[in-house]
Amino acid sequence: MTRIGSLETRHGELALPVFFPDATRAVVRTVDAADLEACGVPGLVVNTLHLTQSPGVGLIKSQGGVHAFMGWDRPVITDSGGFQAMSMIRENDRYGSISDAGISFVNADAPRRKKLKLSPEKCIQIQLDLGADILICLDDCPRPDADATEVATSVRRTMAWAERCKQEFEIQVARRGLDPAPLLFGVIQGGYDCDSRKRCADGLLPLGFDGYGFGGWPLNAEGGLAADTLAYTASLMPNHLPKYALGVGSPEHLVRCREMGYGIFDCVLPTRDARHHRLYCTDPEQKDGYSYLYILDDRHKRDPRPISETCDCLCCTRFSKSYLHHLFKIQDSLALRLATIHNLRFYSRWMDRIREKEAEG
Repeated sequence: MTRIGSLETRHGELALPVFFPDATRAVVRTVDAADLEACGVPGLVVNTLHLTQSPGVGLIKSQGGVHAFMGWDRPVITDSGGFQAMSMIRENDRYGSISDAGISFVNADAPRRKKLKLSPEKCIQIQLDLGADILICLDDCPRPDADATEVATSVRRTMAWAERCKQEFEIQVARRGLDPAPLLFGVIQGGYDCDSRKRCADGLLPLGFDGYGFGGWPLNAEGGLAADTLAYTASLMPNHLPKYALGVGSPEHLVRCREMGYGIFDCVLPTRDARHHRLYCTDPEQKDGYSYLYILDDRHKRDPRPISETCDCLCCTRFSKSYLHHLFKIQDSLALRLATIHNLRFYSRWMDRIREKEAEG
């Protein structure tokens, strides 16, 4: 299978495959830019919807864009925000409505019920104001249990919104004099139905995006990887362009999806797991090459060894399991920082390992 090995962006070249941690609100919780750099993190994903709500796109733009705002000089992907808005709206219509015009989102939990109209055009304008390196088209993500009618509507809207996004992107790039321009990715929807996926891809490919993403739920009803759907969707994407598996994040799923041709991944998994005491350890004896460690288990209370003997992160080179166990027990914020650093470093090394195996042939 042909897989591209790198991607050039306005903030540097990315070696593929690459994993981007989620910095949803312009922060990876508990760590700063220096920590992320030390972990070898190549780039971050921020969320358009959440940053529009707080602190506001105008404020971030006034600070020089999201890179300057975060103190981060490596690539940034801006998620369109559509997934978050639609998941909330489909759970409870008090959060707004979805139509062919776009998404009308209401922050029902905020004072004065703050409203946001997220049209394809507005979505592109916001992402450019943030200063992203890779923009994602607004797409209509159906529920995992969506019926054929909902999936068909999702595909139709996704294609129409993608065309509007591309048109607005070209207008804004020319108007703003962006040279080089950021990259724009289209998202292929279609639920678990191959015909719907193909129909969506057939509508998006002629628009000429810089890359394509897998949209929708990457897991099946049993919680396992929706491998057949992911593989089929990857086969619909041009092999000379980057393929983005949005929301795919467990180490073994990264390996499997890379074999399908995907080169970009993002997920909250490593940072969320760190905050919930679940740490990753390289383990050659395990089937997938790693194992989990739950630091609050009593057996770690007196263990003077690091989380992983082979890890070169700050946590493992300076502190023991016993100390980290203690920090979590007393609920000190240093525990969250050290655990997050460790998991992010594990992911960076995991991606290094995948690239090394590819280079070896």
